[in-house]
Amino acid sequence: MIQANAGSRVAVVGAGVIGMTTALALQQRGLSVTVLDSQGPGEGTSSGNAGFLAIESIDPLSTPAMLRQAPRLWLDPHGAVALPFRYLPRLLPWLARFIAAARPAQVTQGRQALAALNESAVAAWRRCLAGIGAEEELVASGYLLVWESDRGRAEAKRHMAHLQHWGVEVEWLEAEEIRAREPGLSGRLSHGLLFPGAHQVRDPLVLVRRLAQAFEARGGEIRQARVERLIPTPSGVTLATDEGELAFAQVVVAAGAWSHHLARGVGLEVPLETERGYHLTLPGRGTALRRPVGSAERRCVMTPMTCGLRVVGFTELGGLSLSPIKRRYASLRRHTARLLAEASGLDASTEWMGFRPTLPDSLPVIDTHPDSANIHFAFGHQHLGLTQAAITAELVTALVAGERPALDMAPYRVNRFHGRRPA
Repeated sequence: MIQANAGSRVAVVGAGVIGMTTALALQQRGLSVTVLDSQGPGEGTSSGNAGFLAIESIDPLSTPAMLRQAPRLWLDPHGAVALPFRYLPRLLPWLARFIAAARPAQVTQGRQALAALNESAVAAWRRCLAGIGAEEELVASGYLLVWESDRGRAEAKRHMAHLQHWGVEVEWLEAEEIRAREPGLSGRLSHGLLFPGAHQVRDPLVLVRRLAQAFEARGGEIRQARVERLIPTPSGVTLATDEGELAFAQVVVAAGAWSHHLARGVGLEVPLETERGYHLTLPGRGTALRRPVGSAERRCVMTPMTCGLRVVGFTELGGLSLSPIKRRYASLRRHTARLLAEASGLDASTEWMGFRPTLPDSLPVIDTHPDSANIHFAFGHQHLGLTQAAITAELVTALVAGERPALDMAPYRVNRFHGRRPA
């Protein structure tokens, strides 16, 4: 058994982008921080995201409009929504909560809470990266959302007006303007929306590794261990790991899609479900586009990175144990071939599948345990983990320090689903 003196030490469970930004923020407050994860920094879901800060994504995933579209997207063999039949019985209680979250009042509240995080996202990332001398990892790229069919013109106009109402900077582009800005795209496009204030990262795995390197260089510890249980104690929290027990003054749970298991062990039921995200990376096509490009109809995103052109798509609610479904990669290749002017390199692309932690209302948990003041949570960011990582780190660090966070934290509370287990 590992022996450790708790002292003023803080543990962060999870070495993804949320965990590493949090560890750095805590360290910058003068705390002694240990990060624990069964994988290396960034090697889980954080390595496979689309690589851009989706600050325009202020709508919860469950809305009346999305529920109307969901059956068509599910039945389309190349559609963006996938519900594996063998997982469906287990998924039904979560789906009921998800459908209930589409009530207009709850959608409005969720939109306000997402917008609050996203409005602060870029500035928080700049502060984080400036603190470690890695400002170049964040690129002011802009983001382009395109439609192939002229039938989507009215939808695009409504979406533009909606985002402008919420203060998002957006410009309308016709087909010829898209071609001028993105000659690497197919000529079959009709119109699009440009988000000039959007940012991307050069490579999400490199980004997390740089965060980890800076953290270790300043005395932080990264321990490769699986945390199995949290045990509150009079002096702090003991972590039961596959290497033994470790004692800390405080802990932040930032373990992504596995976080609710740790929350359950300390009496909290959090209805977290796993969206399995798929991507392709085309190693030789990193300059095919000038900025991230999303397809409104195909619901996928292509991002040029230093590691190649990454194509990300699908909302597949399938849990943590099912094997990747190979036809998803074929669908991504099909979408990429239709969207790019030159579709070479598809056969040489690498394939990946990871786990997005998603709650029915699409909001993360950023909170302190209601009964154990030394246990904090930062998880459940669905598609917006990279976007919201740095601002989440600042908010949860304020909670650890006993300070008042910069945002209203009520929407992100851990027990908002009324799922407290009896003691």
